[in-house]
Amino acid sequence: MKSYIVGVGMTKFEKPETRDWQYWDMVKEAGTAALADAGIAYADVQQAPVGYCFQASTAGQRAAYELGLTGIPVYNVNNNCATGSTALMMARQFVEGGISDCVLALGFEKMQRGALGGGADGGDFKTSPVARHYGIMAARHGFEMSPPTAQIFGDAAREHMERYGTTEAQLAAVGAKNHRHSVNNPYAQFQDAYSVDEILAAKTIHSPLTKLQCSPTSDGAAAAVVVSERFVEERDLGDKAVEIAAQSMTTDTEESFASGSCIDVVGQPMSRDAGRQVYEASGLGIEDVDVVELHDCFSINELLTYEALGMCAEGESGKLVEAGATTYGGKWVVNPSGGLISKGHPLGATGIAQAAELTWQLRGEAGARQVEGARVGLAHNIGLGGAAVVTMLRRA
Repeated sequence: MKSYIVGVGMTKFEKPETRDWQYWDMVKEAGTAALADAGIAYADVQQAPVGYCFQASTAGQRAAYELGLTGIPVYNVNNNCATGSTALMMARQFVEGGISDCVLALGFEKMQRGALGGGADGGDFKTSPVARHYGIMAARHGFEMSPPTAQIFGDAAREHMERYGTTEAQLAAVGAKNHRHSVNNPYAQFQDAYSVDEILAAKTIHSPLTKLQCSPTSDGAAAAVVVSERFVEERDLGDKAVEIAAQSMTTDTEESFASGSCIDVVGQPMSRDAGRQVYEASGLGIEDVDVVELHDCFSINELLTYEALGMCAEGESGKLVEAGATTYGGKWVVNPSGGLISKGHPLGATGIAQAAELTWQLRGEAGARQVEGARVGLAHNIGLGGAAVVTMLRRA
């Protein structure tokens, strides 16, 4: 059975504590927009997976109740930075499994200012779900007094530079591209363009990563209505429908840890496996893709993901972005939204926001950031700890 996205919505992503709202206000705004986009009522929704990381249990109900009190099942989903795409995957599974005809995937986050933490439980890395990951990092690179997530990805960048000759300018080119793209995105937390030199000159967070190539903490929400083919036909929603052609989630295997490399620890093997599974299931390859929204939590992760998705050979990703292959006029447009680096990264919302951007792109509704002729899109969302979700979307 096929599944389709027929409605999407999101809030503008905001710097924490700059807007007077609560997480349920965010979800009401994004969810209402998605339902209106689909032309349906909340009463049509049969189930609702709701993703978030930093609120208490049943916050999903508190948020969804702002859309209606219909008694439907609400699932609280937490999968670190891959939370939003995990909620979307649940929605797709409910539909493709024949359990429901209409499911609303929701994701939100209300965060605190400052650098994103390392996922430790109360600061105790012994009980942290990412203790194994940081242990690998510390064994090879030691532990410095910089934000843990920036540190583990920054160490992956150091390894890539040592192994393949990747340059700081190539890393900065990722940030420059994504900031440039965000200028045309009214939903983006930042809408300023920067040159490679300006990005290199910004404050260092963990060498070689500077502030302008790191995703910020963000508040915001996103929503997607996922329905069956029968629902599309009965409601005459063909003009709105974007097919979820394939989707895969992977978690860490021995490969993530055996090498002792931060490149593997931060998830490149997971991304590679998820991409391969999606290509096989959809019958589409990366060469068929027009537009990509991928998890650029830090500039190095965009480069690692190019390689994982087969966009270039291993070690060639710095040259790929430097050559302009991943922006307008290139082979693909990657992160037309501005990506996590510039659009923002409210963890629970990120994966669904990626799907929203791709839905607009494939419908031809992305305005000034529209990728001309886009018919196939790919989303990549990853969470340290770990999970990687790759989604192939197609417009008939």
